[in-house]
Amino acid sequence: MAAVSAPSRHVLTLLALLPLALLHLWLAADLDPFELWAMLGAAEQSFERLQLQLSALPRLSMALLVGAALGLSGSLLQQITQNRLVSPMTIGASSGAWLGLVLATLLVPAFAASHGQWAALGGALLAVGLVLLIAGRSGIGGLPLVLGGMAMNLLLGALAAGLVLINNQYTQGLFVWGAGDLAQIDWHWVQWLWPKLLLAVPLLILAPRPLSLLQLGGDAAQARGLALWPVMLVLFLAALWLCAVSITAVGLIGFIGLLTPNLAKMLGARTARDELSYSVLLGALLLLATDALALLANQLSGQLVPSGAAAALIGAPVLLWLARRHLAAEDPHGLRLPTGAERFGWRGALWLGLLAGLALVLALGLARGVEGWRLQWPSALVWSLRWPRVLTAASAGAGLAIAGLLLQRLLRNPLASPDILGLSAGATLAVMLALTWFGGALLGAVAPLAAFVGCLAVLALLMLLGRRHQYSPALMALLGISLGALLNAALQFVLAKGSSDSFALLGWLAGSTYRATPAQALWLTLGVLLFGALALLFQRALTLIGIGDGVAASRGLDVPRLRLALLVLVALLCALVTSLLGPVAFLGLLAPHIAVMLGARRVAPQLFLAAALGALLMLLADWAGRTLIFPLQIPVGIVASVLCGGYFVFLLIRGRLA
Repeated sequence: MAAVSAPSRHVLTLLALLPLALLHLWLAADLDPFELWAMLGAAEQSFERLQLQLSALPRLSMALLVGAALGLSGSLLQQITQNRLVSPMTIGASSGAWLGLVLATLLVPAFAASHGQWAALGGALLAVGLVLLIAGRSGIGGLPLVLGGMAMNLLLGALAAGLVLINNQYTQGLFVWGAGDLAQIDWHWVQWLWPKLLLAVPLLILAPRPLSLLQLGGDAAQARGLALWPVMLVLFLAALWLCAVSITAVGLIGFIGLLTPNLAKMLGARTARDELSYSVLLGALLLLATDALALLANQLSGQLVPSGAAAALIGAPVLLWLARRHLAAEDPHGLRLPTGAERFGWRGALWLGLLAGLALVLALGLARGVEGWRLQWPSALVWSLRWPRVLTAASAGAGLAIAGLLLQRLLRNPLASPDILGLSAGATLAVMLALTWFGGALLGAVAPLAAFVGCLAVLALLMLLGRRHQYSPALMALLGISLGALLNAALQFVLAKGSSDSFALLGWLAGSTYRATPAQALWLTLGVLLFGALALLFQRALTLIGIGDGVAASRGLDVPRLRLALLVLVALLCALVTSLLGPVAFLGLLAPHIAVMLGARRVAPQLFLAAALGALLMLLADWAGRTLIFPLQIPVGIVASVLCGGYFVFLLIRGRLA
């Protein structure tokens, strides 16, 4: 295909669009080709004709417009950064636009209804600006940009999920929108969108020359007269505008902006102009094919299958393949965290003890009621309701911190944690499947086993796919992104049905201690204590494996068996916490890092300190979730993700600036 000329490629793609468009119309209108042809020429009005005119044809047009816009946006971003893993999704623009629209819907609904694209653009600009600050100039073309975008996606996604949960009476319609839905009931959104995409015309004419110069490198482009930063800023803004208006119209559609430029490159697009124009056609083709698959799944299952979920199910494996193809075993530019103290002394222990005592006082005694704030020991009734929540939160935080420490030591990967590597995603998906198969009555008994199986499956996949690249931090983190995208697709499929089970599941997915019983709290605590003690027994092995497999083997350790045993221990910890509490982002990543920054360099002190910090952070998150918006509550998982995620992003920015 690489030998085919550019005009021939474009003509072949247009020819492929014609039968695909007919197939899409056939599925959307639920008419066979002969009925469809007759309906197009019929003069009388009927329900089938109205469905074709006001639903099927607008949906076809929307798929073509949005696909073309996302394809062009992705191609612009990849050529600006010279990074084949960049797209609106992977640098946080999509999640920023989502959060911007959610905020606008809640705060200024009239503005969101008439000018939502500006709210989406503002959110996307804020997210991408922070990601660029994290990556720095040297990291734009490598791993830091993508990993910074991953961190921003998790943080902004937690913020948006929290807002949706708190205000579900106003935001229930955002469930389907968040999944990416191309369904139309008239031509309103098509007529709204197409004038805003006319920006693509001057882009296709004017952008190829500066993009061609950028391929030579920044210094060479400036030497040839290119005003580098102003041009890059304008092109970035144009790409984000295309993304923002598309998201405003149809919701979150991932992976199209990532796949189309890479596919255009593989099919022979060599020049900047050729890649831009071909990405427009391929984007339209890919989204049309994806939406046709979603329509087919709708008919076969009888359930709503959002187009964004179908795109994620297709795109996530492709992201995995791209990561394995484009990443070397080690990325030359890493994300930097502050180094911190050399040792953890008695002063640090004293401060930690004081903070732990303060957290316990806050969690148990400081509450907000109808009469305002008050500090007092809880009554017998309040105590019976509160101590299971407090114990569950503290134990879950300690368990996730220990799991994160074990993963970082075993894989020699500072970015390893249950949420980043997809273990929480695997556990959550397995629990969802258990809920579907066994129902809510048996879920309490089956959930821990299902979560354990899900964690083990993800770990097996990680070890299998990461072996070729020596478990590179870059590859392992992107594996986690892919698995998280697959999980999100499955989640959106369930949530978009809008049933009561969807809302119940959403509360668990947010990480809530609200339903924790005394028995569950005690079992969780005993499990975390047992598995933490087992991890402590392996401190020598963890130290040697952290140095290198060769060193560990030379000291007589059976490294493969030890790694397998410790990974099973990680799966047990993650399954135990996730099955009861739900997924919690960032805590398993951040607590071991803070322990090291405080001076705990050896395994045993780091394990104790990370567990204490994890428990402390979850206690504070649980207290904040109970009191900040009384009488409403915010799930502890969302509060912890926002607190830890915000602090992690702060550390990344601080490390880059340093």
